[in-house]
Amino acid sequence: MDEANCKNHRVNRVVFLGNMKRLLTTGVSRWNTRQIALWDQEDLSMPLIEEEIDGLSGLLFPFYDADTHMLYLAGKGDGNIRYYEISTEKPYLSYLMEFRSPAPQKGLGVMPKHGLDVSACEVFRFYKLVTLKGLIEPISMIVPRRSDSYQEDIYPMTPGTEPALTPDEWLGGINRDPVLMSLKEGYKKSPKMVFKAPIKEKKSVVVNGIDLLENVPPRTENELLRMFFRQQDEIRRLKEELAQKDIRIRQLQLELKNLRNSPKNC
Repeated sequence: MDEANCKNHRVNRVVFLGNMKRLLTTGVSRWNTRQIALWDQEDLSMPLIEEEIDGLSGLLFPFYDADTHMLYLAGKGDGNIRYYEISTEKPYLSYLMEFRSPAPQKGLGVMPKHGLDVSACEVFRFYKLVTLKGLIEPISMIVPRRSDSYQEDIYPMTPGTEPALTPDEWLGGINRDPVLMSLKEGYKKSPKMVFKAPIKEKKSVVVNGIDLLENVPPRTENELLRMFFRQQDEIRRLKEELAQKDIRIRQLQLELKNLRNSPKNC
């Protein structure tokens, strides 16, 4: 049996990091600052890394997701949840970001993997106990993805609901790996909602093949030039038509004047 004795790190909580052969502990340093430490389970003489978090006094609760290698840190009395990515190579621990909330947490529970909403790319779900409001608040950790297909990279085979050992086998000291399951069966592709606007009667004023009410702006320089030349031709045609009508008006005025001056009207 290996034992760890580190004077710079007083341990409060420990979590086993799956098949990475690592342990992670939360505690306080000799200066009473909150701290986390990563250990090699084959050598507990010294931690691989130590990292100070802050100077608050609440206990840090570690939660580890072996499928995504994500570590979540939530402090008692805090309103935030920090998350990190853990790897087998240096720097071992990489800070990502944190969830923030103004309501302090008294404690946290976790939904098993087979209860997550796979179609929404939910990878972790907390149940946060908020005593000030007398409620339990669900907090979902979701990986943003544009694709609607099943995301196998964030949902590998995971421990399922079927037990790997019977009670007698466990009491007899038998060890066996958990029975894995796929979460793909719980994936439901969300139907795409199609909204159709009510059809209105379209009014149009077409002049020389151009709908003057459509008013569609050109998208390219060539379209702009074509539209410009069409408009110039249309303006030229309208001017000629107007000139012809002016001539016709003058002709009618002369004919009317001749009719009035003719001998039959005298």
